[in-house]
Amino acid sequence: MFFIPKNEIPEGFGFSLFGTTHLLWLLFFVLLCTVSLIVYKKLNSKHRNIMRIGIAVTVITLETVKNIVAFAVGSFGIGHLPFHLCGINVMLITFCIFKRTKTVENFLYYIGIPGAMLALLTPDWTSLPCLNYFHMHSFLIHMFLVLYPFVLVASGDVKPDFKSMPKCILLLVGFAIPALILNIIFDQNFMFLMNTSGVGFLQLFKDIFGAHQWAFPILLPIIMFIMSLPLLIANKIKKAKESKKELINA
Repeated sequence: MFFIPKNEIPEGFGFSLFGTTHLLWLLFFVLLCTVSLIVYKKLNSKHRNIMRIGIAVTVITLETVKNIVAFAVGSFGIGHLPFHLCGINVMLITFCIFKRTKTVENFLYYIGIPGAMLALLTPDWTSLPCLNYFHMHSFLIHMFLVLYPFVLVASGDVKPDFKSMPKCILLLVGFAIPALILNIIFDQNFMFLMNTSGVGFLQLFKDIFGAHQWAFPILLPIIMFIMSLPLLIANKIKKAKESKKELINA
């Protein structure tokens, strides 16, 4: 049962959405982010870079080992190519080890974090039991996909820029085009472009609008606006403190 993939697990062995197992994983996720941020903030520039690369290497290792295991148990296929959003984030984090760019780091914040968070909050691997490798991997990989941009932004090492949003959207579209082509040729569902795959919020859009694809143009600007709110609030607090300091020194 430990190495059996999702599509081969019998019914009745999985976990429930927001049940005990799911909530414990989410609690572990909160603790992981909190402890990592506290540690990261205390490090100097050199050691921060080492920790950043360490998180990135963890992401790459988790994904590589998963593919090796999938190949070993005979479940590796076209669907394992990195054209789901989380697979794209893995590639971009790998890219960041060698070259950090404003567009990529903004993408990981504005689009990568919400995508991985949605996966953690509404996992599509609920059929997998706790003591299953793919169950553990699915939670861990999405946690570290959030953790990488989270510590960089929350520590102030990366400052997301609203002006980068159009470039982030263009980058997303750039990945969506080959994903769509692969979907059509190989009958896949990369980036959920073809069907909902049982994802609740996508099914809701299908029920309301007749096609789940409406979720993407509707939700994307809303999500990016929500991701901007912490930055706007932080800037206002910073300006208020600076104004107060200036009044005291006057």
